Amino acid sequence: MATRTRNQTNGKSGTLGRSGGGSTNRSGGTTTRSSKSSSGTRSSSDRSAFSWGDNAGPLIGAALAGAAFGIAANFGRKFVTQAMSGVAGDWDEVLATEHDMTLDLFDKMLATDPSQTFKRTMLVKQLTHALDKHAHQEENVVYPALREAGQKVEADQLNSEHGYVKTYLYELNGMPADDPFWLEKVREFRGLIAEHAKMEEEQVFPALKQGLDEDMNARITSLMNRDGFWQA
Repeated sequence: MATRTRNQTNGKSGTLGRSGGGSTNRSGGTTTRSSKSSSGTRSSSDRSAFSWGDNAGPLIGAALAGAAFGIAANFGRKFVTQAMSGVAGDWDEVLATEHDMTLDLFDKMLATDPSQTFKRTMLVKQLTHALDKHAHQEENVVYPALREAGQKVEADQLNSEHGYVKTYLYELNGMPADDPFWLEKVREFRGLIAEHAKMEEEQVFPALKQGLDEDMNARITSLMNRDGFWQA
């Protein structure tokens, strides 16, 4: 940047210099002021509080990598969870497998004692997730297929029983894990699930499947597995 010099007539001379060095020097009657150079370079003290800085690239890259890993891990968990039941085959076999897995959870709960509060709490969470996923598959795919096939009474009855399932889950999640009536509640709940599963497996589902052609059976299986994946 150009330097301007001004001479005064009173015998004093003052020189006002502007350079791009970024510092201010005062010596005798000469004052030198520095400002930001035309290249736009800033010192660390001039940097905005919102500046990322020179290390922004690696930090952003690490954050994006972490997010990608989290998404991949979530999809991996969904895949494993659904695969555990999906390997069974057709929609009715998948649901029967999930019934067995749910009853096994109940048996683990019934094998606990009041001192195992953490284990009981974790099992209730697993049960809640498993039944939510299972009910979502049935209510959004299988029961509509039942109604379409003319089994409206059966579909409505099974759907109504899901309301009681949700009530039991609500009560169990709100009950202290060391409550003296905890095991009794779990035992009652298991009985409801066992009867519900028996009706589906022995009566309703075989009747529905018998009336399906190969394409429709495959379609219900595909829709239910897709729904289960997103709920896993």
